[in-house]
Amino acid sequence: MLAKVLSAALVGIDGVLVEVEVDISNGLPSFTIVGLPDQAVQESRERIRSAIKNSDFNFPIKRITVNLAPADIKKEGPAFDLPIGIGILMASEGIKPEADDPFLLVGELSLDGSIRPVNGIISMAILAKSSNINTLFVPKENSSEAALMPGINVYGVRNLIELVRFFNGEQVLTPAGPARSIRINEVKGDFSEVKGQEQAKRALEIAAAGFHNVIMIGPPGSGKTMLAQRLPEILPPLTEEEALEVIKIYSSAGLLPKGGGVIEERPFRSPHHSISLAGMVGGTTNPRPGEISLAHNGVIFLDEFPEFRRDVIEALRQPMEDGTLVISRAHGSVRFPARFMLVASMNPCPCGYLGDTKRSCTCTPYQLERYYSKISGPILDRIDIQIEVPRLETETLIKGSSSENSSSIKKHIEMAREFQASRFREGIRANGLMKPSDIKKYCRLKPALQNLLREIVDKFRLSARSYDKLLKVARTIADLETSEDIREENILEATQYRILDRKYWEKRFS
Repeated sequence: MLAKVLSAALVGIDGVLVEVEVDISNGLPSFTIVGLPDQAVQESRERIRSAIKNSDFNFPIKRITVNLAPADIKKEGPAFDLPIGIGILMASEGIKPEADDPFLLVGELSLDGSIRPVNGIISMAILAKSSNINTLFVPKENSSEAALMPGINVYGVRNLIELVRFFNGEQVLTPAGPARSIRINEVKGDFSEVKGQEQAKRALEIAAAGFHNVIMIGPPGSGKTMLAQRLPEILPPLTEEEALEVIKIYSSAGLLPKGGGVIEERPFRSPHHSISLAGMVGGTTNPRPGEISLAHNGVIFLDEFPEFRRDVIEALRQPMEDGTLVISRAHGSVRFPARFMLVASMNPCPCGYLGDTKRSCTCTPYQLERYYSKISGPILDRIDIQIEVPRLETETLIKGSSSENSSSIKKHIEMAREFQASRFREGIRANGLMKPSDIKKYCRLKPALQNLLREIVDKFRLSARSYDKLLKVARTIADLETSEDIREENILEATQYRILDRKYWEKRFS
């Protein structure tokens, strides 16, 4: 007897259709799985055998051959347990679904026949819809996640018996309902809690409005980390398209909270400076998303920036420019989305007190050279806004000062984003994502401003990329004022966010 069931494999963060073929024939009892399965798939034989027996079904004492097609794609993980188990029951006991429409099955089987959740369900739901498969059977805990994809019937199943009874018309299953809203960020706080540092707050407001990369340089305790951690509270919520992209990444990485749900907040990732290259970009034979991809459509905060390994910092180059990350392996390459907002912070020197008015720097020229050499010119060029976060004055530290709260700042940012959305009608979501052709189109300057910009470029010896970054930031400042034209004061303000690298990188040994 031959039975065929449709399932899905996860390649990167995308689902790939897999046909599970089960053949049961006479001969010496055996259970073979072919089609490039990994060790977890091979081990499923014991789980499936026990699950079928403990669910009071007969496991055939015959020659069982399972083929996972296409055979040139590596099959990983336990998601094939359920389709293989159902395929065996269809071939041996004559179980046949009443509906003629194709359906897709994924799920891990426990030894008692219950069905455990698996990773990447939303990717498989997207695959089902694109393949005109209208019915999807998933573990109960994954059902609300799969239901985020409209246009398909998602059934959450608790155990093998429940699914067989449904196929035999003995039990009714209700399609999964709408998902709840979930949080993925642990950090939380309000900008009004940060004492002083008004210029830094202004810079982060501009960065959030235009999705610009930022680096903050200042002595220990000046508030750099505190400012960065409050950034998610002023970022606009994810659009439906962006939310689906984020859910897809977090689901494939197994990082969604139990039960899944809708992600509305932008991701905020803060890896430790000891992170490896594989942890940052994604690793293993079949690559999974790293920190760069987990920050897609959100923020990646790199505290103590020069303390990260040089190769880890340089790995940021391609995604900062293209918004994607390509990982190549022997069996092929995988493309991950990686459109993030980089927020980096660092001390002005290893001891942290270079240029401080209260404490003297104890670093040697060699230590300074080694410290700054971690950050290359091309990386610095890709950072739109560079700001200094100085030591707080004693009076400000003790008394504090009233400042704008996060909700008020967020309103300004949402207004600026709406202003950008009305201008961009070609898929661009923010000024920081503009390409050179977009800059030429949307950042036109009057002749007098062109002369001013020429003087700025010559005086500070800005590169072509720095020139583009300056125009993008000026465009965002104008958008915060809902101005159609870039004005002189916008360019001057943007310029002060581009000259900090000259202060530290060129004059640090003077």
